[in-house]
Amino acid sequence: MHIQHFDSEKSLAAAASQIILQAIQKKSDLLLCAATGNTPTATYQALVAQKSLFPAGQLRIFKLDEWGGVPMDHPGTCEAYLQEHLLQPLNIPVDRYFSFHSNPADPQQECARVQERLQQEGPIDLCVLGLGVNGHLAFNEPGAFLQPHCHIAQLTQDSLGHSMAKDMQGAKLYGLTLGMSDILAAREILLLISGPSKVEVTKQLLEAKISSQLPASFLWLHSNVKVLIQ
Repeated sequence: MHIQHFDSEKSLAAAASQIILQAIQKKSDLLLCAATGNTPTATYQALVAQKSLFPAGQLRIFKLDEWGGVPMDHPGTCEAYLQEHLLQPLNIPVDRYFSFHSNPADPQQECARVQERLQQEGPIDLCVLGLGVNGHLAFNEPGAFLQPHCHIAQLTQDSLGHSMAKDMQGAKLYGLTLGMSDILAAREILLLISGPSKVEVTKQLLEAKISSQLPASFLWLHSNVKVLIQ
């Protein structure tokens, strides 16, 4: 695990966007697995600002996870986030974007569909992750065990308190997410950490003690992880 510390969100975003840019320049049809939330926003904005430096139309994007139980056009979905910050600014063709539907008739079948698509398109070349305040990665929540592949996740109160879910009150929310094996199969992983709410969980992560109670700790098992901390 290669760890770098930054003194500002801007400097972290600049470094992270360069890592993504360089990966795309090496492989124009890169399969980028994209996290959502507050932390990666500045990184995506910095990447979009450099879109003239790579053939965006060849890039493939895979959605990491999604809030289940709400319409796809809800402004708090991961879908809405990715459309705003990556897909539309980069003009990603529909056939090069792969995602969970946020309100499927059959969530289990939806997970199976996404898993099959990942097997067809994968492995992931570069997986961009954020760190949950409870140590989750995507919607792989702390627990007695972790699931390897796409699955329905029962969300913890920490996850339900995320700002993306603030306008989803009344919905029976659940998570749709890639599993830990899917994430760890990525050729390269970029973990972005910022904000005062992440200080304690970051300390736990850097102890390098692997536990299903801290899903992010499994990144210590991967041979090509870059961690950028602000």
